[in-house]
Amino acid sequence: MSERPYTAEQVDVAVREISEPGRLRRAEEIVTHAVPNLQRIIDGALHDGGWFSQGHEQQVGQAAAEPDPQLREARLHALVADESRLAMLVGVTVGFALARELAAPGTAAAEADPADDA
Repeated sequence: MSERPYTAEQVDVAVREISEPGRLRRAEEIVTHAVPNLQRIIDGALHDGGWFSQGHEQQVGQAAAEPDPQLREARLHALVADESRLAMLVGVTVGFALARELAAPGTAAAEADPADDA
């Protein structure tokens, strides 16, 4: 598989295409099968990226210790949103790498016999 850049327009079209009902069904089946390994990869990337460093732990502690309930809730929501965005970005990155691996001629993944999955 050649490494070629995608234009913003191509990505927009692809996102619209996969947004159609039923388009993700097979991908969901495949991802569900791979969840344990994908979770390990994503957890490792988040950890290696420093997301769960002392700074993050300090932010969690400060949010949890906030005496004002509304501010505490807002801080916790912000932390969860940040984690979700970061995990999503790492997940998309892993997805691109996985797609490349599956499509690249000569790789073990590309050469695997689909009948082995049955």
